[in-house]
Amino acid sequence: MTPAHTRTEDTIAAIATPPGPGAIGVIKISGREAEGILRRLFRPARPREHFESHRFYYGHIVDPDTGEPVDEVLVVLMRAPRSYTREDVVEIHAHSGYRVLTRILELVFRAGARPAEPGEFTLRAFLNGRLDLAQAEAVQEIISARSDTALRLALRQLSGGLSERIRRIREALLHLLALTEVAVDFPEEDLEIVPPEETRERLRKEVLTPLEELIRASGEGKLFREGIAVVLAGRPNVGKSSLLNALLREERAIVTPIPGTTRDVIEETAQIAGLPVRLIDTAGLRETGDEVEAIGVRKAREKLEAADVVVFLVDGSQAPREEDLRLYQEVRKRPHVVAVNKIDIASPDTLSAWREALPANPVYISALKGTGLSELSRRIFETVIGHGPAEPPEVAPNLRQKAALERAAEATRRALALLEEKEPLPELLAVELREALSALGEITGEVTTEDLLDRIFSTFCIGK
Repeated sequence: MTPAHTRTEDTIAAIATPPGPGAIGVIKISGREAEGILRRLFRPARPREHFESHRFYYGHIVDPDTGEPVDEVLVVLMRAPRSYTREDVVEIHAHSGYRVLTRILELVFRAGARPAEPGEFTLRAFLNGRLDLAQAEAVQEIISARSDTALRLALRQLSGGLSERIRRIREALLHLLALTEVAVDFPEEDLEIVPPEETRERLRKEVLTPLEELIRASGEGKLFREGIAVVLAGRPNVGKSSLLNALLREERAIVTPIPGTTRDVIEETAQIAGLPVRLIDTAGLRETGDEVEAIGVRKAREKLEAADVVVFLVDGSQAPREEDLRLYQEVRKRPHVVAVNKIDIASPDTLSAWREALPANPVYISALKGTGLSELSRRIFETVIGHGPAEPPEVAPNLRQKAALERAAEATRRALALLEEKEPLPELLAVELREALSALGEITGEVTTEDLLDRIFSTFCIGK
């Protein structure tokens, strides 16, 4: 198939709302034929010669071949360049439902549009200069955000936060490259436009340090975007399912006083201190002759190996058992938090015994009463992030952007190494500065390839 970015003269259309019954479904059309298609299919309640831009009109979509009404709709025409794609854009707001929307879309295709490919509307917004590449990627991150914090990060990127950081670094590199190229172009003048010591200082302060800050922020941002897996582990009947229910604030897992009630893995999503979290309740870890429970125990151990954090739960109302301490030796190999549960019914003596038995600093909770859950959430956050809950980074590059930043940082370090030499060759310095610029250009779109654009926009949904 011909790449979408080589067919920008086409008018494209797609259903822009999720499938399924609903109050409203939206069909979006973009391109030079958008208004013509609207005129062929739309019959306004009041006949009119001219459609004002950015104004809704009421009427019906009709089959132009038969004159048969298809649906009662509202339509809006947004003339270029004041539209999402900077092309003429038409939106048809119809009743939602598979049949009515596909019927209208078929008429739109017959009238001259072609089906939009995944992400093609946003691709056109990028190609037409409305968004840079980092902002275009933020659109997808807004759609897929799994927490309020992830949404805030994506909105900051859409508003140009990352692009502005990259712009400042590029300007510093361009200035140094221009001075370096003067020395390359006029070697007979024996010019030293900027002393090596000053160039080194500017490269470190204005280029390498900001790059390293962005690279560090990308790791933290990944956690806020993609979330973490938190496994609840411990022997049977210590309160893992009760803790799951308490953290979810709903009765998701069956809770009984019978040991071994949970025989399979239960996974649910929640937010802890702004992090999207997969809470994983596992079967109690113990030796068992029950074949079904044994499968659950095996699955529990598999989840332990893949966990970002393990919450190891013990029963604070009972004295420490050898089984608890043995299981803790398994868990302590992973990032973990120890939680002493059932403190609402625990005696001071048993709690004191747990303090002596566990080398870790435990959190004391009551899953039943909700006691200590805020502290537990804070400790989970600290275990993953390395510090207590705070504001997420102002900007957080994604994995593709991080890879480009790392290439730029490596080129900058090579440039700094050249400047340490007694007589640094400006030709080699210019090569490294251009390499850093090229890598940064891939983030905002000054440097692109067909493969790069296809890889980014193919992850979008059709209609965006």
